[in-house]
Amino acid sequence: MSPEGFLSALGPLCEREELSDALVRLLQTTPPGGVEFAQCLAIARRIDSKDENSWYREWMGSAEDLRAEASALAQSGALEGGRSKWLRAIDYYEAAASGFGSCAERHQAVVAGIRGCALDFLGAGLSPGEVVTIPWLDDYPLEAYFLPAPHASEPAPIVICICEPGHRKEKSLLALAGHAAERGLSLLVADLHGPGLSSRFDEIVGRRDLESAIGSVMDYVCARDDVDDTRIAVVADDWSSSYVARGIALDSRYAAAVCDAGLWDIHERVCLSRRLTPDERACLPGASDCRVARQIMCPLLVALPGRGWLRADIATRLVAQMKRDHLDVTLKIFETDRDGPLDVGQCNDFIFDWLATRLSGQPRMRN
Repeated sequence: MSPEGFLSALGPLCEREELSDALVRLLQTTPPGGVEFAQCLAIARRIDSKDENSWYREWMGSAEDLRAEASALAQSGALEGGRSKWLRAIDYYEAAASGFGSCAERHQAVVAGIRGCALDFLGAGLSPGEVVTIPWLDDYPLEAYFLPAPHASEPAPIVICICEPGHRKEKSLLALAGHAAERGLSLLVADLHGPGLSSRFDEIVGRRDLESAIGSVMDYVCARDDVDDTRIAVVADDWSSSYVARGIALDSRYAAAVCDAGLWDIHERVCLSRRLTPDERACLPGASDCRVARQIMCPLLVALPGRGWLRADIATRLVAQMKRDHLDVTLKIFETDRDGPLDVGQCNDFIFDWLATRLSGQPRMRN
């Protein structure tokens, strides 16, 4: 069944925009026709559109079941199978969060479930992971998950994953931990939600200095005795982040970065120019004048999906212009099958091989 058929099969349920949007997001990570797709359909069909609690109850219950299955797999030695189920459980927790508006009690239950998946994983891994608190604003610290490089006897290279404002770090931890460990890299994943279950993100999201959080994370990492502070890379949780690009500009401590190198800012500038008069448009700086790319001092990887917010041919042209001032910029466009989701695992393999090379780590040996 296609995603369109999936939604039409649910009838009145999809008349609520926030619920249909949540289903679409879930389907974007679910290969059509597989076991996971069938499971999503079965859960959605159990939801009673006349029962306000039904949506939350079904997705939360399914998430809790998956979390328990993941822990059982990990305890039996099948950590990779458990990791996949924890990731899927987080998808279901996020789906549950879409149906109850501002209910604080349910929000905290969802956050507790998502955090629980990450903590279960940290406790089951071969390397002892930890939850760390990083000073940032006076009364608003950051929280991060740290995984040391396996079997490291000396300070190791590290990849910092910075989540976009509003994104949670738990899914990135589960998605990236194996890629880092296979290449002998430590991993730290941070977001802006702060510690604990009662997120105060709404208090700080409007600040103009959100990028300063990235510098605080870097300060913390550089101060760790188990990190080689000459081999630190940063990657955005969705790869092509202008937030990360702005945050690391003029910071010479990074050895490599995966971000958009300012492409989003250029894109916004082009959209703005369409609403201006010719004289006003002439005052805008051109794409080749992008200051962000010129100010980032480390090797850059710009990774984009083939069907994303920016057309591949436009991205290729803009990156070619960037290379005039920043020679070490690599563009990678990940293509997908017409009806299938992006294979995120393969994409992260490419990204972490690129990072390992820049950090003088070892690319994973392929079969």
